[in-house]
Amino acid sequence: MLLTVPSEPGIDWDGFQGVRVIAVPGSQMYARCHGVYLADEQGLVHDIIYKGTEAQIRQCAGPDGTVPLVGHSWGAGGRASPAPCVATAVTSALLCPRQVCGVVFFSSDAAEQLLATHVIPPLDACTYLGLDSGAPPIQLSLFFDMVLCMAAGVTEEGFVKGGSDASVRSARSVLWAALRAFPLSMACISKASYDYLSTSASDHIRSLTLLPTSASHFHFCPTAHAHLDQPWLLEEGSAVTNCLLEGAVRLAAGSVIQHCHLQGPLEIGPGCLISGLSSGCSAALQGCPLRDVVLQGHHVRLHALPCRVFTLTGRLDDWQSPLEEATYLNVPWAEFFRRTGIRAGDLWAAEAPASSRCLLNARLFPVLHARQALGLPDLLWLLAPTVPGEQLARWRAAWRMSWQELLPCLDKAAELGARRELFFLQAQRKVRRVLLGRQDSSLLPLACSAVHEGYHEAVLGTLDEVASGSGDAGIAARALACVAEVLGCMARGEGGLRSGPAANREWAPALRRLESGDLAGGVRLLAAERRKWMSSPALLVRAARHYEGAEQILVRQAVMSSCQFVSVGQTELPPVGHWVQVTCPARLDLSGGWSDTPPISYEHGGAVVDVAVLVDGRRPIGARARRIGQPQLRLLSLGASTSQLLCQELEDLQDYCQPHAPGALLKAAFICTQVVQFPSEKPLRVQLMENFGGGFEVHTWSDLPHGSGLGTSSILAGAVMASLYRAAGKVASTESLIHAVLHLEQRLTTGGGWQDQVGGLMPGIKIGRSKAQLPLRVEVEKISVPEGFTQTLNDHLLLVYTGKTRLARNLLQDVVRNWYARLPSIVQNANALVSNAEECARALRQGDLPLLGQCLERYWQQKKCMAPGCQPLAVGRMMAALQPHVYGQCLAGAGGGGFLYVLTKAPGQKEALQQVLAQTQGLGNFSIHSIQVDTGGFSVEVLGCEPEDSTHLGEDRAV
Repeated sequence: MLLTVPSEPGIDWDGFQGVRVIAVPGSQMYARCHGVYLADEQGLVHDIIYKGTEAQIRQCAGPDGTVPLVGHSWGAGGRASPAPCVATAVTSALLCPRQVCGVVFFSSDAAEQLLATHVIPPLDACTYLGLDSGAPPIQLSLFFDMVLCMAAGVTEEGFVKGGSDASVRSARSVLWAALRAFPLSMACISKASYDYLSTSASDHIRSLTLLPTSASHFHFCPTAHAHLDQPWLLEEGSAVTNCLLEGAVRLAAGSVIQHCHLQGPLEIGPGCLISGLSSGCSAALQGCPLRDVVLQGHHVRLHALPCRVFTLTGRLDDWQSPLEEATYLNVPWAEFFRRTGIRAGDLWAAEAPASSRCLLNARLFPVLHARQALGLPDLLWLLAPTVPGEQLARWRAAWRMSWQELLPCLDKAAELGARRELFFLQAQRKVRRVLLGRQDSSLLPLACSAVHEGYHEAVLGTLDEVASGSGDAGIAARALACVAEVLGCMARGEGGLRSGPAANREWAPALRRLESGDLAGGVRLLAAERRKWMSSPALLVRAARHYEGAEQILVRQAVMSSCQFVSVGQTELPPVGHWVQVTCPARLDLSGGWSDTPPISYEHGGAVVDVAVLVDGRRPIGARARRIGQPQLRLLSLGASTSQLLCQELEDLQDYCQPHAPGALLKAAFICTQVVQFPSEKPLRVQLMENFGGGFEVHTWSDLPHGSGLGTSSILAGAVMASLYRAAGKVASTESLIHAVLHLEQRLTTGGGWQDQVGGLMPGIKIGRSKAQLPLRVEVEKISVPEGFTQTLNDHLLLVYTGKTRLARNLLQDVVRNWYARLPSIVQNANALVSNAEECARALRQGDLPLLGQCLERYWQQKKCMAPGCQPLAVGRMMAALQPHVYGQCLAGAGGGGFLYVLTKAPGQKEALQQVLAQTQGLGNFSIHSIQVDTGGFSVEVLGCEPEDSTHLGEDRAV
């Protein structure tokens, strides 16, 4: 039985107590053979009537004339023999003396009371404890022994005496005492329906294409777990399940294909069910008139001999009708005999009474032949014999069986194994289609299924092929991420954390090959190394980490395609010793963040609204560079802990790609601006003297705390590159700087997106966008706001430092992993991030503070969806305390800590919010800061000269 219920059934659970039964409407005529509820207008059940009289059923009817059905029931002797349900559906339910299907919901109190009866005799006999104690078993009905005792119109005497024997009457007494106090209510779902399986092929096909008429607004998906080369050849009202259909396979409305591997060109007419056919059957089907037939392939075991047997029937045939009334292949038997030359004696034994002869026991289906192999053509000729004598003779020479004889011989294990193999064969095609087509379908369920069913090697091989053969770094990166997912699934939750280092020396040759641009060679070496790491969960997890490391290499290569949008010109070289100083604002991301993060930015497309801001009236981020006479690089980072470095050899720069190495960002900046060529045959001293007549000194600073969430690192990278370009006699546009920072962060291996440098290098309020394509290009649009609205923002925006350090790098790995898995929630959230950014831009253009606040609130929820756990407990308390005073609030950046920015309902609320937070427990150290929109953008100034020894760098600081 299929129960169809709308996604919003409309059941009111307010005040629910006791037990509730779920009913569906049915006709009074239909109810004569089934159970119905008698309920009052409030939905309280008074009785359950099974196969009632016409008057009893009429009493249960509602205003529309329908009655609430309990479900479907089979009376004893309903069907004497196990007639075949098409597609070898389970027939055990047909043999039950009585079975009632329906949904019953017990409240926790009622369920607890029912469970408590399992230790009370004679109900203890319903459990293994009672049976093991030697008590005779008792068969009870959920509806007529348990639920019925709670019906309001049932008396104790009538209920108990209704038991079939003394033990059941005793059990009913216990159930009455335990459950009678609970009210029994009914919910009848108006648009729900039952659909009962039968031996009718028409009914079966209908159940696989459209749900019953009473719920016809529900449709099955036309394809499920199937790969179709030309899905547009499926007509509406057809269905395909667990199939691989290659080439042109046309399927008419009202037809179904299941568990088949077919190769076109093929045309399946209406009213067909095709099941269990392999690719070798395709040639026999070409040109065959398939219409209103059921054609199935079966795995059969005759003693120890496995066989492949095909059966063919008509959609309108009845299996058990007498011969004179029945049809075969939808035509009367007499016509079938005349068309094929087959005689009744070929199908039934001479001594079989005419009254017992039917399709069920007709020996129609060839199984074995003494001299030749049998195939599908040995059955299909029955549809349209072309050489009747020859085909008939071959058919007669074969050992044939009836469906009644075949049924006990069906090899269910082999059938399920073949279906499983076909599932993963077409699943491999799905992997190729999804990855090469850059589709947003999730492959994670497939990876888990492949591991569970033992098909992981086949899936891994397919992923290797896609990665090595795509020729596209973006596609290959996702394929390698999927390999990591398969390995993670194989570890089954053991072996440690997925996030971690990926620099084991055994994997180094493969990773170096990828770094060099040899994609196919790198993937091949990865696969060879992987085979050595699959013997334990710990090794599997470590292998998954290295695949994610390989994926990150390819992501970097994909993002570095943005280099083509970096254009550098020549300008006057500043004098030796003259500082080029760059100061930058911080940035606030108002919406859309995470959509700028590779690979999301180039696979999905991104949009982020950013504001360049002064913090407490100052630009907090800066760098300055100057040429010096000595052929060396002097690097000084100013801040809470000042660090100094002196680089005199190229080897001193080789750790530029290790983010935590001293001066890594500055070293990467020298390389990415091509002030220094690395690697190079020329020593550093020679390069500096030939090109610039000396070396460089660079200072950097930030007034913001580490992990502020205000884009410090990327903006600082932009400041450093801008100062280096100018100090080296070069000039780059702001657009070039934005893409140059993208390149630098990939070389630095920190990853990251483009929103930070857009926010800090472009002035004022703007929206940055990137399209779902490579090469990755960022386009920025200034957002024009109403006159005076910039000052309004200044008056209503405040920064609150939470005292918590932001953990963006830890969050980034999880986000990228979830994105590559294409979890539906992540894909939907990426869509929502971009649409919210566009909505935020509209709010700013309109000068609408409440709408802007809604965008901020929505943005914070989207961040938490993208990176669960990014809201520390203390930050949650802080935001709850501020909620009544703000239109909206959000943690800056990826979340996890740093600065919280709030859009207050009233202007000038710094002191007021200070008092609110001071009175809130559990916040720790916090501080509130003013912010103003910076409409000027970053500044580049050539300053005067200072003594070269002002930094006090000594030779003992050399790296």
